[in-house]
Formats: sequence, structure tokens, C-alpha cells
Amino acid sequence: MPTQKMDGQSATIPSRGQFFIELLSAIILTRIPYLSVPFKWLESYFHELSHGLATLLSGGVVSHIQLFPNGAGLCFSQGGWSVLIGFAGYFGAALWGLLIFNLAIWRRGIRASFACLGIGVLLTVLFWGRDLLTIGILGILALLFLLPLKLSHSHILTVSLRVMALMVMLNALASPTVLLGLNGRGDAVMLAQQTWIPAWIWVGIWLLTSLSMLWLCWRRIDSAAK
Repeated sequence: MPTQKMDGQSATIPSRGQFFIELLSAIILTRIPYLSVPFKWLESYFHELSHGLATLLSGGVVSHIQLFPNGAGLCFSQGGWSVLIGFAGYFGAALWGLLIFNLAIWRRGIRASFACLGIGVLLTVLFWGRDLLTIGILGILALLFLLPLKLSHSHILTVSLRVMALMVMLNALASPTVLLGLNGRGDAVMLAQQTWIPAWIWVGIWLLTSLSMLWLCWRRIDSAAK
């Protein structure tokens, strides 16, 4: 794996070929029954977390979040700007995936990145976890971030975190399409009611967002290889 100096920091950048191998691995892992479930929880967590952060940023109050075994989730809140809150879920999940990917190519900060993500999940349990099922799911996600810290080789850490980030973006890409089959439910329908913009346009925007995040990951790899 080539290592390059960028902006005074030591960053580990995979080759183009390795990026496609990791992307293919992420695609396969998202399709394997049972094994893919924790990663669906991860995308759902970042989705609901984004709803919660948008609520707080727009002046609202978050009561709690709820996660389900099938990868669905809910964010219970009051106040705030409903359009921003509704849009933030799928957009935020894709953005979190991009952020995690960029953290994964920051060699000196890889362990700190895992630690911060794990601590962030634990803080979510503390402030927004109420039911035992949600707390259990969040506990598993925290372990998903914290257990790799026990690995002795940073190469394993960087690869696992990059694949995890790609899986979050891929799930964020696939999830909005489910909304097209929902009648009268989901973020897209709520946004359509609030803005008079058809639900399929909102779904299209989210799909383009997720594709753009994946493209930005590729551009970072491609630029470093030149």
C-alpha cells in the first residue's frame, strides 16, 4: 500500500486496484445474510443520528432514537425545521460514510478515529438510548469500532475502516430506493408534503448524493495515484 505525504500529515492511500477490491468486498458483505445486519444497523444509526443533529441545529429537541433488528430506525424529536430534519437522514448517512473513509486514510489518526466513533456511539446510548433493543444494537456498533483497537497492525485497521465506510455509503445508496415502494410513509413522502416537491425527486437527490460521495472517495484515490 503506497504511503504519501499530504498537507504535512502522513496519509495512507490505497492504490486504484485496492480501492476496487475494497469496494467489491463492501458490495459482497452488504449482500450476505446475517453478516450484513450489523452494517445495516450502522447506516441506520448514522441516518437517525443525522436526523437528531439536524433537529438540534435547527432549534429542536431530541427525545430518543430507536433502532430495529431489520435495519430500520426512528428519531423522536420536537421542534426544529422539518425539511432540514427530513432531508438530513439519508444525506447525513452518506456524508458520514465519506468522513469515515477520509479518516481511514489518515494514518496517524486511525486509532483515534476508531476511538472517537466508538465513544460517539456510547454517548448516543447515554443521551438518546431508551429501550433495551436499541441499547443492545448500539452496544454492538460500539464494539464494531472499539474492538479493532486491539489489533496490532494499523494496516488491518485502515482496510477494515475503509470497507466499513464504503458499506455505509452503499447502504445509504440502496436504502432510499425502498421508499419508492412505501405508500404514504417515509422521509421522502414527508418532504413532499412539506415542500410540494414530489417524493421521487427527493429520492433521486439522495441517490445522487450517495453516488457523489463514492465518486469523491475514488477521486481522492485517483488523484493520489497520479
